[in-house]
Amino acid sequence: MSEIEKQVTGRRKKFVKVKTAKGRKRGSTNWLQRQLNDPYVEAAKRMGFRSRAAFKLIELDEKYSFLGRGKSIVDLGAAPGGWTQLAVQRNKGQGQVIGLDILEMDDIEGATIIQKDFTEDDAPDMLKDILRGKADIVMSDMAANTVGHQQTDHLRIMALVEMAYEFAKEVLEVNGVFIAKVFQGGAQKELLDDMKANFAKVGHFKPKSSRKGSPETYVVATGFKAK
Repeated sequence: MSEIEKQVTGRRKKFVKVKTAKGRKRGSTNWLQRQLNDPYVEAAKRMGFRSRAAFKLIELDEKYSFLGRGKSIVDLGAAPGGWTQLAVQRNKGQGQVIGLDILEMDDIEGATIIQKDFTEDDAPDMLKDILRGKADIVMSDMAANTVGHQQTDHLRIMALVEMAYEFAKEVLEVNGVFIAKVFQGGAQKELLDDMKANFAKVGHFKPKSSRKGSPETYVVATGFKAK
C-alpha cells in the first residue's frame, strides 16, 4: 500500500445513509451518499485539495514520476483545480502552471487560471502566448458531457483527447509528458500508433482513486521526441 493510500484509507468513518428527500431525485440522493462516504472526498478536504481528482494525479505521478520542482505545466480541464494545486505544490515555487477550463475557477496562488473552452479556435494560441517557452507536461482531465450511449460518449471524449494531443505535440519540450483521460477501451489504435511514434513510452493506467464502476482511465505518453 502506498503512503497516499494509507493516508486516505486510514481514517474511515461510519457509513452515512442518505434518505431520499422530497423534491430530490434518487440519482441525486445516490450521488450525495457516495460523496459523504467517499474516503477520497474526505481526504481531499482534510489535505486542502479542491477535489478528490488530486489523488488520481498523485497516483499517476507515483507510477511515472513526472512532477517536480520547476516544471512548466499545462492543465486542461482543470476545474475545480485539484490537479493544478498539486502541480503548483510539486513545483516548489518555481516553474509555471497554467490551468484552463470552460468553467469558472477560483484563483490558485502560483498558477495562471484561464476560463476558456479549449475547443475554441483561439484557445491553443492563447495558451502558447502565456507559456514561457516550451511545456514539460501537458495533462488533460477534460471530459465531454455524456449521453449514456457508450460509443457516442467514447467518441466525444476521444475528440477532446486528440485536440489536446495535437496541442501537446506543438508545445512539449524534449522528453515531455502527455497525459489524458479516456474512457474504457483506451485510446484508439490510430492515435496510439501516432503517440508511439512521437514518445518513448505509451501506456494506460487506471488510478485506484477512480470511482468504482467509472469507465475512465488515462493514457500516459512519456519521453517526447521533439522534432
